[in-house]
Formats: sequence, structure tokens, C-alpha cells
Amino acid sequence: MMRSLYVRVVFTFLLAVIIGLTVAYISTWMIFQKQLAAEIHEETMSVSNDLIDIYVQTANQGMEPLRSYVHALRDYSIRIIGHGGDVLVLNAKHTKSEITVTTEEAERVLGGETVVTTEERAEVIGRPFELNGDAYALFVMPVDNNGFSLAKILTTFLLIMFVVGSIIFLIASRYLVRPIRQMTNATEQMASGDFGVELNLGRKDELGALARSFDLMAQELKQIEQMRQDFVSNVSHEIQSPLTSITGFAKALRDGVVSSENQTRYLGIIADESERLSRLSSNLLQLASLESEHHPFDPVLYALDEQLRKVVVSLEPQWSSKHINFELDLPAVQIDADPDQLNQVWLNLLGNAIKFTPEDGKVSIGLSSDANEIEVTVADSGIGISPEDAKYIFERFYKADRSRHRTCQGSGLGLAIVRKIVELHNGRIFIAGSSPGGGTVIKVILPMGDRNVSTA
Repeated sequence: MMRSLYVRVVFTFLLAVIIGLTVAYISTWMIFQKQLAAEIHEETMSVSNDLIDIYVQTANQGMEPLRSYVHALRDYSIRIIGHGGDVLVLNAKHTKSEITVTTEEAERVLGGETVVTTEERAEVIGRPFELNGDAYALFVMPVDNNGFSLAKILTTFLLIMFVVGSIIFLIASRYLVRPIRQMTNATEQMASGDFGVELNLGRKDELGALARSFDLMAQELKQIEQMRQDFVSNVSHEIQSPLTSITGFAKALRDGVVSSENQTRYLGIIADESERLSRLSSNLLQLASLESEHHPFDPVLYALDEQLRKVVVSLEPQWSSKHINFELDLPAVQIDADPDQLNQVWLNLLGNAIKFTPEDGKVSIGLSSDANEIEVTVADSGIGISPEDAKYIFERFYKADRSRHRTCQGSGLGLAIVRKIVELHNGRIFIAGSSPGGGTVIKVILPMGDRNVSTA
């Protein structure tokens, strides 16, 4: 079994070349064989005419002139037959086989007929002529003595081409397969947990494009792995911090070292920390449910502008304590969606806007719609988001604010849940504008369904 791509490529190439050369050999042979046979026939007829002329003209000089001419031709055997039998037999150089002529063929030629036969794949031409009133028959056969027949030429040429082409391909195929081997090694490194691999092939062909995509994938996986590690660290801290408080205060209450006036305060802290753990657990479970295919989705037709106003009112304690100015631009719009899920989206977005906006800042909410879409805009004058964080802010496990000050705590799941809910509604969410210290603008685009009605 061929397990190596290099072996498969070489084997496929050799098989294709062998088939191609075989087809080329047969086709070339068939095309040129008839043409070559016609040329040989014409040349043999011309040689036979010359031999007859020489024989007639030099008959009184003996056989030497004719013998010299035949030897000069090198590649022709001749046989002259009279009524009394053989008159002259001369074989081509380097051949001992004589022209075979049957009695019937000899009689036909002596009777004045030109006869063409085949002997050992060579054409034999019998020509009649007269000398001093006697009839003679001249038989001429071309002989391939030098070994350079069409078949041998073709075979030699194709073999040389096959060998040279195979050597070149064996070298070239290593160049082609090398990047794939590098990618295989890089994949094995990534499988072992090392995402810091880079191919950097510098090629501009398809393999180069594949290598660049591979490098991009490795970078993304490295980022995701870093996010995962950050998430584990953040969640571990989020869990450990309230657990430490709960354990410490519970032991103090159990051991009776807390004064009666502090017991109520300690119990309140234990309750608050327990709620924090409950919220973290709920977020994790909700994200897992949203990413499954069985999360409940119950759309109804309701007033989106009224929902946004109610969310702002529910968050009044947070924004009023920081003296944040709220600006609302909420024309009447109805939407066909899951109100509970979208309510969580607005609570999260507005909660973040309030959390990261300093005192006396401003938060604005805009609502607009057309025949196809509904757009909700949440803008604040807060600390903003850097371009590096903006690319991953909606990824799960990601926290743009990595500090663990208790005033800005979070598990990095809120915006991931928001994005998933928006996607379940076939919408999209993105940062329309943000810069460190310059505030943030987030837009949510939701489709205008068949039952969605804008009354603006």
C-alpha cells in the first residue's frame, strides 16, 4: 500500500507517461509507416531502373561495374534470373540472406510483369528487362543493415525522453512535496499543543496560498488557545474569590468570633458572593445551551421601543448613582422576536455601557428601521476599546478589561451570549466605532420579518 504522497505522485506520473508514450508510439508508427513504405517503394523502383541500365550498358564488361554499384548502395540485395536460372546474386553488406523468389514469381517477371512481394517485412520488387533479345528478371530488396529503422528510432527516442523526463520529475516532485511534508510536521506540532508554528514558504502558487491559510489558521488557534487559558484563569479567579470569602466568613461565624453587630453584615457578604457564583454558573450553562441546537426560541410580536425603555428604567440605580445622562431616540417599532432573549441583549449592552462610562458621562440609545431591517445603536462616552480587543470582543472567554478590580468584574461570557442570541435571530452585532478613551458605539441589526411592523 502506497502511504507516501511522493510515491503516489511519482507512480501516477510514470504510469501516465508510459501510457502516453505507448499511445504516441502507436500513433506515430501508424501515421508514418504508410508514408515511409511509399517512399521506400519509390526509391526501390528507382534503384531497379538504375541497375537495369547499368547491367545493359556494361554487359560486355562483365559483372564488376554492377557489383561495384550494388556495394555502393550498401542497403540493397539484388538477384538476376534468366530462363536458365540465376545469372547474378549480390547481397547487401552485412547480410547473408538471399532474396527468395518462387518459380511462379520468376516466370511472371520473365513474362514481362512487374511483381511486388514481401519478404521478412521488406518489399521485394521484380522488374523484367531484355538484353540481346533474351528476357531477364531483376529482383531488388532493400535491407535495413544499419539498424536505424523507424521503429528503432521511435523506440530509442521515446526511451530517452522517458528516462530524462522521469529523472527531472523525480527531482521536481520532491520540490512539490516538500511544503506538504512541512505542513504535515506543522500539523503534528499543533496536534501536540504547539500553536506557534509558521511555514513562511514564500511561494505564490496554490501551495503558497495553502501555506498562508495554514499560518493564519495557526495564528487563530493560538489566539483561541490563549483566550481559553485566559478564560480558565478568569473563571478560576471568579470562583475562587467568592469561595474564599464565603469560607472565611462562614468559619468566623461557626467559631463564634464575630460580634453580634457584624453577623448580619457577614451573612450579607456570604449571600452576595453566592449570587455571584450563581450568575457565573448560569452564564456558562446559558452559553452552552445557546450553542446547542435545542435552545428554546419563542418569537412573539411586541414593541421593541417599549422594551428598551423598560430596560433603561430597570438599570436606573446604576446610571443614576454615576450621574450618567441617558439620551433616547426610540420611535415606535414592533418586532417579531423572543422578548426574553433580546431583553438579555439590551441588559448586557447597556450594563456594559454604564459600567465603563465614568461619572457624569453619557449613554445614548437609537432605534431605526426600514422595510428590511431594524437597527439598535448603543453609544457611550466610556473608556473605549482598543483595535486589538475589538476584533475579539464578541468571542467567548475573551475579556477586554483584564484587570480584576472588583468594580469591573466579568467572566468574558456576556458579549459572547449577546452575539449568539443576535445570531439566533438571524441578525448581526458589531462595533461601529471605538477608541481608547473615546467611547464605544455598538450596532445590532435585526431582520424585519414578515410579522415585523414599523410604526415610526
